[in-house]
Amino acid sequence: MNESLLRELVPEVIGVLVRRGADFAAAEDAVQDALVEAVCGGSDGDAPRDPKAWLITVAWRKFLDAVRADTSRRRREEQVDAEPVPEGGGSVDDTLQLYFLCAHPSLTPASAVALTLRAVGGLTTRQIARAYLVPEATMAQRISRAKRTVSGVRFDQPGDLATVLRVLYLVFNEGYSGDVDLSGEAIRLTRQLAAVTGGMSGAGALSGGGGGGGAGGAEEVVGLLALMLLHHARRPARTGPDGRLVPLAEQDRGLWDTGLIAEGIGMLQAALARDRLGEFQAQAAIAALHADAPTAGETDWVQIVEWYDELVRLTDSPVARLNRAVAVGEADGARAGLAALARLDPSLPRYAAVSAYLHERDGDAATAARLYAEAARSAPNIPERDHLTRQAARLNALLRG
Repeated sequence: MNESLLRELVPEVIGVLVRRGADFAAAEDAVQDALVEAVCGGSDGDAPRDPKAWLITVAWRKFLDAVRADTSRRRREEQVDAEPVPEGGGSVDDTLQLYFLCAHPSLTPASAVALTLRAVGGLTTRQIARAYLVPEATMAQRISRAKRTVSGVRFDQPGDLATVLRVLYLVFNEGYSGDVDLSGEAIRLTRQLAAVTGGMSGAGALSGGGGGGGAGGAEEVVGLLALMLLHHARRPARTGPDGRLVPLAEQDRGLWDTGLIAEGIGMLQAALARDRLGEFQAQAAIAALHADAPTAGETDWVQIVEWYDELVRLTDSPVARLNRAVAVGEADGARAGLAALARLDPSLPRYAAVSAYLHERDGDAATAARLYAEAARSAPNIPERDHLTRQAARLNALLRG
């Protein structure tokens, strides 16, 4: 059977089982068991004409088998033993509520991400563990704890769309590791969320449906999707053949995916036209300006500063202020960028790296070299550490020569 198609059906099928009386944890386990049977060839004959109905039927039987095997729940078995007629339809609200449940505020970000990938994304525990480079047993415990945490939450309880979007962005930023492309998975899930919140498909018109969750609603879902597409379009140019990190200004723009860029910009323009600005739309607008520049030297830094001003107004985020200092340095000169940076907390992540870059542009190679070395010691990952170390070595070599 088509594994991708079955995984897309997972949220709706879990919703069907929950409406029939299964609790969330049991329904999710049953659907996972049914997926394993389908993917591993446990079903006989040709692929079913209605994969969704097949998945509902098999998952419901898996659930009943689990109930029958648990003698302490014999009363519940009597209540659910009569198997309903398989249903092919499903409410899109089930999918949306499943997103809300998996991104429940009582969960840690790591647990919310893991539960979303399993219950909404349909990934197995092994796949998620490989993607996050942790033992399968560790990931199984994390998912089990998350399911226990949300077990008492009503399935139809209103959720927070902003939290869902943050969880999806966390998934996207994990990028690629193991056998699961998490950036691609995040894009797939965000497309699905856009469909159930009244967003858009492709670059088509944004519908009038809302999604709740604060400013923007459906527009913010589309803004996040546009942001993901615009970032993902640059992925082929982000590292060199030797695995080295390639800064944005030095990337080969001929490697960028122009199709994804066009799709992302089209989505963003439709969302912005609704005049319900949110933080992901503002971030996507900045990414679009970078993507739209034929060369690094032709980047419209003045507009980027203006969009950072909007982003700071929306979020008051220290990270946004840090990135704004870089943009100010490009638009108005390094001294102006350093002045903006001086108003921020030096303990911010990547503060030293930004300061090093601006000092180098201001002609102070010695200070820049020292700051690059300092930034390398606190880099969040190996590629970034290696890049900053090379920057420090380059400047030190110039100073010695």
